[in-house]
Amino acid sequence: MSLFRKIFGKKSEKTEERIPNQERGKYMPEIKLPVDERFTINFKANGGKFLYCENLDEVKESFNAILNENNWHNESVFLIDNRLSSLFKDFNLKSSKSVSDSAYFLSTCEYLISDDGSLLISSNQIAEKKLLELPDNFIIYATTSQFVETIGEGLKGIKAKSKSSIPTNITTIKHFKSADDKNFLTYGSSSKNLYLLLQEDL
Repeated sequence: MSLFRKIFGKKSEKTEERIPNQERGKYMPEIKLPVDERFTINFKANGGKFLYCENLDEVKESFNAILNENNWHNESVFLIDNRLSSLFKDFNLKSSKSVSDSAYFLSTCEYLISDDGSLLISSNQIAEKKLLELPDNFIIYATTSQFVETIGEGLKGIKAKSKSSIPTNITTIKHFKSADDKNFLTYGSSSKNLYLLLQEDL
């Protein structure tokens, strides 16, 4: 028996999380998971690869592991956000402004949408390019303060922090499975092999 159970006693087997909605009464609200948990579940269901990092050192370790896994150390990276050049300066990244010469796209995002596990991006990250024009492999760096419930909440956040000039080309990345894994549900969308480096900042 664990120390916590000895001190606080055995937890009831039927905690609120385990009670099926029909047993809780039809007027009781559904139990909603926290935004970070919902995002993680939906993001993984979309086919994304999630790496949680407690600090910047862990971000760099995870980034290095991704480069090793894919043999990208000597490959060019498509990079628009110059802040990432300084963040990952230890890796001597071979930045390219040409998509066709780049093995992967390194970027930030505006918000992480928990309701559907998508990433909200804008011209701040992709300029005026369409998702189809970008490399098939994405590495996205984000922080836990970027979680929002819905796309609408994310759009409000973009508007609030960009009062002088609201970015254009706002879109979401949602499908992270390889191109040969497409089915009719993903038809017309751009599937990406996506790694998310999520750093704790709260």
